Amino acid sequence: MTTPEEAQWLERARGGDRAAFGSIVRQHQRRIHRLALHLTGSAGDADDVVQETFLRAFRAIERFDGRADIFTWLYRICVNVSLNQRRRQRRVVVDLDDPRVPETAAEGSDPSESADQAESWRALAAAVDQLSESLRTTLVLACVESLPYKEIAQVLGCSEGTVAWRVHEARRRLRDALPPEAMAPDDPAVNPGGDRGRRT
Repeated sequence: MTTPEEAQWLERARGGDRAAFGSIVRQHQRRIHRLALHLTGSAGDADDVVQETFLRAFRAIERFDGRADIFTWLYRICVNVSLNQRRRQRRVVVDLDDPRVPETAAEGSDPSESADQAESWRALAAAVDQLSESLRTTLVLACVESLPYKEIAQVLGCSEGTVAWRVHEARRRLRDALPPEAMAPDDPAVNPGGDRGRRT
C-alpha cells in the first residue's frame, strides 16, 4: 500500500521534483532489482532492467494517477521490461555463477553437501527458465516476491483465478521436470506448503 510519505513524493514528483522521484527510487530499488534478477536470471541484465524501469517511470510519472499502489505500478513496468530483455536474449543459460543460486556454504558445513544444494538450486532455476513467460512471471511474483494474488492480478492485468491456476500449473510442471533430489524442500516454488502467494 502506498504510504502517506510516498503519496507526498508522488505528488511532488509529478510536479517535476527530481529529488522526490529519487526518494521513490530508493524506497523501491531493492525490490525491483530482486524481481528483475529472478525474471532475467542475470545480474547484468537485472541492472539494465532496473535502470530502464525507473527511466520509464520517470517519463510517465505525470500520467500516473495514483489509483494503483506505486510499487504495483513499478512492478508492472519491471515485468514488461524484463520480458522484453529476455526476448532479445532469446536463450537463457544457467551457469555456475547464477545469481539466483543462494550461497549455501557455511563455516563448518560439509562441502559436498553444500555443492549438492547449490546444484539443486541451479536445477530449479533452469526448470523455472523453461516455463512459459506467463507461468514463470506469475510464479516469481507469488513465491519469490510473496505478493497476494490480488496484487499479482493487478500487476499482470488478469483475474485472481488466473493467477491461482498459473501458480498451480507452474508448480506442477516443476515437480514433473525435477527429480526429487533436485527439489529444495524449503523452496515455495515447488513446495505447496510454503505458498506465500496468498489470495488476501
